[in-house]
Amino acid sequence: MTFAGHCFRCGAALAAAPPCVCGACGYEQHLNARPTVGLIILDGAGRFLALRRARAPRAGLWETPGGFCDGWEEPADAARREAREELGVEIELGAFVGMYLGGYEFQGELLPVLDCFFLATLPAGAPLLVDPVEASEYAWFPLADPPPLAFGTMDRALRDAVLLAG
Repeated sequence: MTFAGHCFRCGAALAAAPPCVCGACGYEQHLNARPTVGLIILDGAGRFLALRRARAPRAGLWETPGGFCDGWEEPADAARREAREELGVEIELGAFVGMYLGGYEFQGELLPVLDCFFLATLPAGAPLLVDPVEASEYAWFPLADPPPLAFGTMDRALRDAVLLAG
């Protein structure tokens, strides 16, 4: 099977999948994981906030709020932005849980992602305004007994969050 990729800089055909060097311009090609953030929002009673995905991939499954970091955006800033966009609220960002390598199906390919998870809380009495493009509903689940989640990195982060929150 022949690789049909092209140089990110000059567009010439590549002889192999990254990592490789373009034979035409010498540019080193790398396929790097895209950074994302995930929020494990706790309620103080041992529960976390989950959203039901409204769109592909994995529509209908539960997930933690979050998304892709913008270029040059610090993960903590992305976490706060994603909370505003998806939940309509300013979160109180807590401890960093960890980073996990995962995959995300996008435009017909599986992209490597580096998911950065943070603990967070909501301000007292803050109403949630869930973006219907992102989620069809939200619910609170026991941190130690989550439902099946959309992405494996979320399962791993929740297990680590149990240790941090405990």
